[in-house]
Amino acid sequence: MPRIALIHATSAAVGPIVDAFAAAWPAAELVNVLDDSLSKDRARDGRLTAAMERRFDVLADYALSLGADAILFTCSAFGPAIERVAARLAVPVLKPNEAMFAEALTSGRRIGMLATFAPSIPSMEEEFHADAARAGATIELRSHLVPGALDALSAGRADEHARRIVEAGQGLAGCDAIMLAQFSMAPVADALRQAVASPVLTSPASAVAMLRNRLLKPAPVAIS
Repeated sequence: MPRIALIHATSAAVGPIVDAFAAAWPAAELVNVLDDSLSKDRARDGRLTAAMERRFDVLADYALSLGADAILFTCSAFGPAIERVAARLAVPVLKPNEAMFAEALTSGRRIGMLATFAPSIPSMEEEFHADAARAGATIELRSHLVPGALDALSAGRADEHARRIVEAGQGLAGCDAIMLAQFSMAPVADALRQAVASPVLTSPASAVAMLRNRLLKPAPVAIS
């Protein structure tokens, strides 16, 4: 089975992506690499710096040294750094929301996005609109920060984290789909689905499906 390196900038992302693999691709071999100073430095500096980009190169090279057949980054505020890694490596490299964006673009013309980490929103909006332009799609993206949710989760108040996200999601109920921007939001997806009629998309589930399709391509049929 392929070995997948999961590179995290926060420990809160580990559980949701591991659970997503367990549900949809349990045979995949996972390796977790964590640098939780990245999210702290990104929030402190307010931008992606050259030093941070170099750290992504180091993390990706380390993942390759572990024998990774593919790399999935789970940190949603570092798109350009991940694109730089993907451009120089031969193995598949996925941005955290790449697969979810692709799924959302087939869901309708009005897409909502909930985020709990404010610095991730500008880069994610830019990436989403760029993906839409490449697909020739005209999409209205409605982004909403859920204040206090990430602080609640960091303090161990998972119920409050979920409640805040569900309440915010109800304000996007008219959208054709609602995306949950952070991996750490994925466990709230079912509760949000019960509160809104719109499909709810999560980065972990979409990413696992895309990686599985890329790495387990059916063998060509020999014609005799």
